[in-house]
Amino acid sequence: MDPQKGVENLLVTCAEARPGDRLLIAYEPADLGYFDADILRDVTDGARRLGLQVHAVDVGFSPRAPQLPEDFLDRLAQTDVVLFLARLGDQLRFSDMPAGPTFVVCFALNSQLLGSRFGTADYRAFVDLKQAVDRRLLAAQRVVVTCPAGTHVEGAAATGTQNLDDTTSRRFPMSVFSPVPAAGFSGRVALGGFLTGTGSQYYDGYTVTFDGQVFAHLEAGRLTGFSGAAGDVAKANAQYDRVSSLFGIDRDFVHSWHAGLHPGCGFPWPMRSHFERWGGAAFGNPRVLHFHTCGAYAPGEISWNLFDPTISVDGVALWENGRFYPDRLPEGAEILARFPSAAAAFATPDREVGLGDAS
Repeated sequence: MDPQKGVENLLVTCAEARPGDRLLIAYEPADLGYFDADILRDVTDGARRLGLQVHAVDVGFSPRAPQLPEDFLDRLAQTDVVLFLARLGDQLRFSDMPAGPTFVVCFALNSQLLGSRFGTADYRAFVDLKQAVDRRLLAAQRVVVTCPAGTHVEGAAATGTQNLDDTTSRRFPMSVFSPVPAAGFSGRVALGGFLTGTGSQYYDGYTVTFDGQVFAHLEAGRLTGFSGAAGDVAKANAQYDRVSSLFGIDRDFVHSWHAGLHPGCGFPWPMRSHFERWGGAAFGNPRVLHFHTCGAYAPGEISWNLFDPTISVDGVALWENGRFYPDRLPEGAEILARFPSAAAAFATPDREVGLGDAS
């Protein structure tokens, strides 16, 4: 584990900071139980060793209607890079950011993850892979998503789609491709034993768990119902009724979906011990695919998570049983050849996503 190498990948390779640049770190206190204290310390120390001017601001955590604090906004004119070590960055990742600084949202929650292959494999490799996947999905005639639990969804991006929508801040590490609009997809999704929020807003009853297998059914980007044991189906419908009413949003809208593409993204803690933390970190592992639902905007307020997806794009399985195979992209082998640290991560992927079944 080498957190300093992760700091350099974060600040130099991703944020493109240079000696003398002014770095503003927006953090939330470790006692909130999300980001560990060590990552703030190591990033601050590492940034100073790189010659950056560092200022850190506690932005706390606001479960609802998140926004940049006024005193924080006042500092932006004197800032080159803004780094979020706070859920606020994730909550605002699809929002427009003020002009000027480079904004980066960090999904490594502690120095353990920052110093692992998740944080140290060259950021640029995953930007290139993400763009290659985006291009392939945009041009695809038929995309089929399946999983061992019984998912079968198929469709394609709408004819005439020029670009896939993405976040307005840089993600570090780059660990997912752009969300694929769900309007052109139909089928059923085998939920991974729960429904949970998306990290957009936080609310009481953020996660509900099921006793058995539940399937979510969609037709052309609309939720048409759930199937499974009667009690589980009732629980799922109640969650959608409650959350859509709470925020005044379109209950049955399924906005988009994407899967993890970073083989170094591990989650070495039990998923059920902290669903909020799991949802904000583990989604970048290729074993996880999630849909943004409940609300006609990204990322919605309820996510569907399925495990070990196979994603076939015009007959080519780019993901197979939870493993992403970049060499099956036309430009994939060349990307891995340019970035040996990324190739090493793919050679020995981290299969731990909080299920306790990694092997």
